[in-house]
Amino acid sequence: MTGITGSTALWYASRATGVVTLLLLTTVVVLGILVNRQGRLPGLPGFAVTGLHRNVSLLAVAFLAIHVVTAIADPYVTIGLAAAVLPFASPYKPLWLGLGAISLDLVAALILTSLARARISRRAWRGIHWLAYAAWPLAVVHSLGSSPDARSGLVLGVLTGCVLAVAFALAWRLSRAAREIPRAARAAATLSRMPARKADL
Repeated sequence: MTGITGSTALWYASRATGVVTLLLLTTVVVLGILVNRQGRLPGLPGFAVTGLHRNVSLLAVAFLAIHVVTAIADPYVTIGLAAAVLPFASPYKPLWLGLGAISLDLVAALILTSLARARISRRAWRGIHWLAYAAWPLAVVHSLGSSPDARSGLVLGVLTGCVLAVAFALAWRLSRAAREIPRAARAAATLSRMPARKADL
């Protein structure tokens, strides 16, 4: 039995950090879907939700950085630093790695705009924040296309679980939104329950 070489260690590190990154990104997306307009989750105060979302996001970024660095350093394939950030620039599996690069760029845009949030409008920040949700499906497709071991076994199970988690969270949010009374209707209902004032004689 041969030992683990530097190359195989990088390969395993790249695959493992890719899977962990996807799990963390899925958690961030699920939290973002479940949080209501007041920034709360059922049973949790707003500050706890904000802290959880921020900490999981930072952890996802850390694992994403390790995933990219180990993929570039792995001598088995030639990816290069430019291909990690420029879509479809990689000579190795350009489509699948290109989708991963777009996902990385969206996450980077979200980080940069969050750091500069005080200097940009809330509307612009929210637009970029919503756009960053596209990073998750791109990461899923990137995983399926770039890694043959993601099409069977444990890794496929993890990918399937991630997709189901987001689908269930989205279904729950949509069903909750369908049951909510629109703001205008809530105001009208509140006014209708108020006792009528007697006209002054």
